[in-house]
Amino acid sequence: MIIDLPSTTASALNKKLVDIREQGGQVALGRVLTLVIVADDDAKLEDAIEAANDASREHPSRVIVVAKGARTAAPRIDGQIRVGGDAGASEVIVLRLYGPLAAQGQSAVVPLLLPDAPIVTWWPEAGPKAPAQDPLGEIAQRRITDSAAEKSPIRSLTTRAKSYVEGDTDLAWTRLTHWRAQLVSALDLPPYEKITGATVTGEADSPSTELLAGWLAEYLKAPVKRIKSSSAQGIISVKLERRSGAVELTRPDGRTGTLTQPGQPTRRIALQRRSNPECLVEELRRLDPDEIYEAALHGLHKIAPSAAGKTTAAAAKPKSGRTAKAPAKAAPAKPAAKPAKGRAKNAEKSTS
Repeated sequence: MIIDLPSTTASALNKKLVDIREQGGQVALGRVLTLVIVADDDAKLEDAIEAANDASREHPSRVIVVAKGARTAAPRIDGQIRVGGDAGASEVIVLRLYGPLAAQGQSAVVPLLLPDAPIVTWWPEAGPKAPAQDPLGEIAQRRITDSAAEKSPIRSLTTRAKSYVEGDTDLAWTRLTHWRAQLVSALDLPPYEKITGATVTGEADSPSTELLAGWLAEYLKAPVKRIKSSSAQGIISVKLERRSGAVELTRPDGRTGTLTQPGQPTRRIALQRRSNPECLVEELRRLDPDEIYEAALHGLHKIAPSAAGKTTAAAAKPKSGRTAKAPAKAAPAKPAAKPAKGRAKNAEKSTS
C-alpha cells in the first residue's frame, strides 16, 4: 500500500502512520533499527529503496528516505508512506525535499525516528567527505557510504581515510568479504610459511581492489603491489608470494575464481560480484565499529610504489643487474662495448 501526502509536514506523516497501524494492524514493535537513506530524487532512488526492502527481511526496520529535489523550487515536503508488500518487512517513509528544505534533512527526519532504536545512515550515491560531520551522519551509530559510486573512487578513499570516525564503513569494503575469507582459509593450509610479498590486480578505479591491497599491506607486513588493469571489472587476481611457491586467487570473468597453491589441487570457487542488497544486509548485522576496515584504510599508504601502475626501478633493470646507460663517447672505439650494449637492449625487451 502506498499513500501520498503532498505538501505535508513531519507531524502529519506521524499522525498518518498511527492511523495506518490502528486500522490495518501494522505495528512498529518489531523494528530493530531506523535506516535513513540519503540520495537525490532521481531514477536511481527506487533501486536504493528496493535494496532496503530486501535487507528488511533480515533486519525489520523503519526506512526513511531523504530524497533531495530541485534546490530552486519553492520550499515544500512531499511525503509518501509505503507499508505491506510495497515495503518488504519495513515501513518506508519517502520525504521529497524541495528548495531550501533540501539541505534540512535532519529537521525532517528526527520527528520520524523510532524511539530507542539504533540509527544507520546510508548514502547509496555520492556521499559527504566526512560522513560523521554531516547532519544526517551525526545522529547515526553507523554511516554507510559507497566509494564505487563516487566520481573519483580512489581519491574518495583517501578522503575517507583522513575523516574516518568509528562507525564509518563502505560498501566497497563489504564487497571484499568473500575474497578475504578465501585468502585467509588458503593460508590456514600447510606449508605455514611467511608471506614475502603480494600483488593485487584489478580495475584502475576499483576501490575494492585498493582496499584489499591496503588490508594485505597492513596485516602481512610485507610489500604489496597494486597493478591496474582494463581487462575486467573489479578485482582480477591476488598473488601471495611464499618460499615454496605462490598462492594465487584469480577471477577474470567476475563470477568464478580459481585458487592455486603448491601441494594442493587447483580449486574453483564461486566468487561472483556482490550486489548492493547483499552488502547492505551484511552491514546491518553489526552496529559496532569495524576495526578491520579502519586498518585497511590505514594500509593504503603502505602499498608499494608500483601501486600507481608504473614500472618500478627494480623491474626496469636488466636481469644481469646492469643498467642500460648510454655508453661513454669513447666506448664505440672498444670492441667489447658493442656486445654489452646488445645485452642491455635484450634485457630491456625481456622486462617490458
